[in-house]
Amino acid sequence: MFTGIVEEVGEVLEMGAGVLRIRAERVLADAKLGDSIAINGVDLTVADMDAHSFVANVMPETYRRSNLGQLQVGQRVNLERSVRPTDRLSGHIVRGVVEGVATIESFTREADAVIARFRTPSELLRYMAVKGPVCIDGASLTIIEKTATSFAVSLVQYTQENTCLLGKQPGDAVNIETDIIARYVETLLEGVRDRR
Repeated sequence: MFTGIVEEVGEVLEMGAGVLRIRAERVLADAKLGDSIAINGVDLTVADMDAHSFVANVMPETYRRSNLGQLQVGQRVNLERSVRPTDRLSGHIVRGVVEGVATIESFTREADAVIARFRTPSELLRYMAVKGPVCIDGASLTIIEKTATSFAVSLVQYTQENTCLLGKQPGDAVNIETDIIARYVETLLEGVRDRR
């Protein structure tokens, strides 16, 4: 489990069939083989590591559902270690299970904030609510606007400076994880409906 509070922005060092090597410092401080680290919100397992980088294996399903297959050497990525039972849950409950991708529509400055808008498939939008949480490339954010085809979030200065979101351009894909609570409620209600 993760919180969606990005700890570090890493760099892609190697991208190959099923293998991703990331340069990192902070997330490796206490890491060991088998640990979970979210890369752009995707929960991956540390398969190999040295003092300044780690390797994660990526399966085909992960490439299909996320933007990891589009990464290039030198590109920056958001990183977060999995939470421990004693950690604060500063963001929201994030599983590291990317459900799909959205496309950046625009970035618009609003005082010190940046409004980021994303065109999103309806199967993801149905689990989003204004003032509810969404995880974008591993960053826990609050939805401020929603339409039939898109949603928007406001990026505070800290998020602008400590994630890789503003390094992207309109048209780029971002990983999306919706609120798991909304999915559970829907599943429970479907069960009630089916029993009637």
